[in-house]
Amino acid sequence: MARIAGVDLPREKRVDVGLTYIYGIGRASAAQIVKKAGMNGATRVKDLSEDEIVKLRETIERDYEVEGDLRKEVSMNIKRLVDTGTYRGLRHRKSLPVRGQRTRTNARTRKGRRAAIGKARKPATAPSRT
Repeated sequence: MARIAGVDLPREKRVDVGLTYIYGIGRASAAQIVKKAGMNGATRVKDLSEDEIVKLRETIERDYEVEGDLRKEVSMNIKRLVDTGTYRGLRHRKSLPVRGQRTRTNARTRKGRRAAIGKARKPATAPSRT
């Protein structure tokens, strides 16, 4: 099993698709990595030799920021926005959409489940005295 940047690549997938399982590598950058390593992207991960895995690993370490380092950088960028009090930082702090999307409807993924508002129970009727 090929282990690159702390991620086990799926054995049955093509190399260019398998690399996308690493955080920070998409389809385009996976194709560039395969090209820089001088390999064919159509080969399966299980068919890679140890030398080819080392080439891929070195190419990624040299040219790309992935996994833990990238996650840390992204979280530090968000923390900086929140600390400086920018508009985007305030949106992050309130867990609202940051990039200008509407919130009157939609935005459920970011806002969470709807809070029940205005659903009052009927008042209990007092027993009548006769």
